[in-house]
Amino acid sequence: MFWHIKLERNIVLEPRFFGRNMRDTLMQRLKHEVEGSCTGKHGYIVMVTDFTYVSEGMVTDDGTARAKFRVEFDAIAFQPFKGQVLDAVVTEVNKFGFFAEAGPMNLFVSNQLISDDMKFESIDNVNRYVSSDKSVSVQKNGEVRVRVVGMRIDAQEIFCVATMKEDYLGAIDQDAGADKVADEY
Repeated sequence: MFWHIKLERNIVLEPRFFGRNMRDTLMQRLKHEVEGSCTGKHGYIVMVTDFTYVSEGMVTDDGTARAKFRVEFDAIAFQPFKGQVLDAVVTEVNKFGFFAEAGPMNLFVSNQLISDDMKFESIDNVNRYVSSDKSVSVQKNGEVRVRVVGMRIDAQEIFCVATMKEDYLGAIDQDAGADKVADEY
């Protein structure tokens, strides 16, 4: 789920950045440090949306004449939760299940959490799970809809275990939607 949150961070600038464009440099440095990072508490920081406060700089006591600024800002964060349904792109398939990415987050779907009618097959070094009637397959770069059943949250990463063994979950057929739209026109 996406959240709009308020955060703060200390940014250190070297003396060569002091001057007319110092505020712009602070904002660029903040975006570079924060966007794309992950914290266990807030999840993945997707984007900084606004800068609400920048303190006056305090000279650091390390003898380098650098200054430290406290910056308060608003950001959009992505943090999944148990039971959430996500669309993901499959990155690897093996006999134990498959790995996928939902935005910046990695997830794993065990073969025990894949529909009972889907079986693993490997033909010409292409691994995939195929339904018994061969109409549905899960393979690398395919899109799937899954439900999060477990999470491991570290300081720098969130990893989820997901299932496809419920109604309305599984491989997403991109072509079916395109044909339906084309038929309406």
